[in-house]
Amino acid sequence: MTMMRKLSQLFGDQDGAAALEFGIVGPIFLLFMIGTAYTCMMLFAESSMQFAAEAGARCASVQTTVCTSSSAITTYAQNAYYGPVVNPTFTYAVASCGHQVSSSTTFGYNFGYLNLSVPLTATACYP
Repeated sequence: MTMMRKLSQLFGDQDGAAALEFGIVGPIFLLFMIGTAYTCMMLFAESSMQFAAEAGARCASVQTTVCTSSSAITTYAQNAYYGPVVNPTFTYAVASCGHQVSSSTTFGYNFGYLNLSVPLTATACYP
C-alpha cells in the first residue's frame, strides 16, 4: 500500500512542469521571433532598394542637371538607399522603356549554426 501511494505521489507531482514546458517551447519561440525580425529587415531592404532604383531612374529622366552621367546616376541611387546594412550594387542602362536603374544584393540570415543567403533585386524604368 505504501508503495502505491509513493508511486502516485511521484507521478502526480507537478513541480517544475512549467520550466520543462518552457525549455521545450522557449527555443522554438525565440528562433521564430529572430526569424521574424530578420524577415522584416529583408523586406525593408527590398523596399528601400526599389525606392532607390526608382529615384535613380527618375533622376536620369527629370533632373538632367544633377544626373549627368552613369556614375552620377548610380551614386544618386546609392545615396537614396536608406535600408539596413546590406550594400546593394546599382547599375544604369538606357532601355526601350527609358532610363533603367537596377540594383542587386544578397541578404544573409545568420542563425548561429545556420546561414542562409537570399538574393534581392530591384529594377525601375522611367521614360
